[in-house]
Formats: sequence, C-alpha cells, structure tokens
Amino acid sequence: MNVSLSSLFVILLALLAANLPFFNERLFALLPLKFGGQAAAKPIWVRLLELFALYALVGLCARMLEANIGNTFAQGWEFYAVTGCMFLVLAYPGYVLRYLKKHR
Repeated sequence: MNVSLSSLFVILLALLAANLPFFNERLFALLPLKFGGQAAAKPIWVRLLELFALYALVGLCARMLEANIGNTFAQGWEFYAVTGCMFLVLAYPGYVLRYLKKHR
C-alpha cells in the first residue's frame, strides 16, 4: 500500500470512527447498553469515552500503516494535541445531528 492510499484510508477511518458514537445507542456499535435494567440512550460521558477509545484505535491503525511503509517517527505531545483536535472536528457532524438538530 502506497503512502497516498494509506493516508486516505486513515482519514476515512478517522471520519467514520469519530461519528460512530453519535449514530447508534450501542457501545462501539456492538454491545447493547442497559442502565437500570432496561435499554436506554447512551449518556454523553459514554459517548466521549467511546470517542477517546476510537481515537486511540485509529492512532494505532495509523501507526501500524506507518510502520508498514517504513520507519515510524517519534511524536511529542504536540502531535497528539493536534490530531485529537482534528478528531473532534471530524466528530462535529455526528454531534450536530445527535444533539443540535431538531428531531420531529
């Protein structure tokens, strides 16, 4: 896999992963959640924890693709701050559809 295709794959994966917590009521789109013995809507804190876990998963996938292409580069805190903010920007459409758009 060449560098351009790997980069496009990671960006699309990040876009899908960032919006996943907002488009379903299951944990990681697999496990049904039950609060108080009955199925309920996911609270925002669960969605944010899921968003953080998916950010780490996408980062791990990107790191593996980078290692497959060649040498991996050491990253400082600045890299993670910028990519974390980018991940939150990618999650914005899902957040808007879940919490800001009026549902009829």
